[in-house]
Amino acid sequence: MLPRAHRVRRPDDFRRVIRRGRRAGRRRLSVHALADDGTTRAGFVVGRAVGGSVERHRLTRCLRHLVADRLPILPPGTALVVRAHPPAAGATSAELAEDLDGALRRVGLGGDP
Repeated sequence: MLPRAHRVRRPDDFRRVIRRGRRAGRRRLSVHALADDGTTRAGFVVGRAVGGSVERHRLTRCLRHLVADRLPILPPGTALVVRAHPPAAGATSAELAEDLDGALRRVGLGGDP
């Protein structure tokens, strides 16, 4: 579980990270990262194109778990937004982890917990 203090929650924060942050895209997801002040935080965007409500929530829980494992290796104050693409719906946790780690490496944040 991702603690409340480590979540991007406000729409303005999502917009700021997506517009100003560095972006790296993979087949199943994209990562937007912005050096920010304060706590390392993460937010998730899983739209209707990914699937129905149950599928979107399952995918969000999986991504939340993967990102929570990687929070300690991210630089302090990093704001991260993970956006799921439609192919993520049928992906395994290992495939999502591979894409997440690759995207984190491309934005210069490491990867692999």
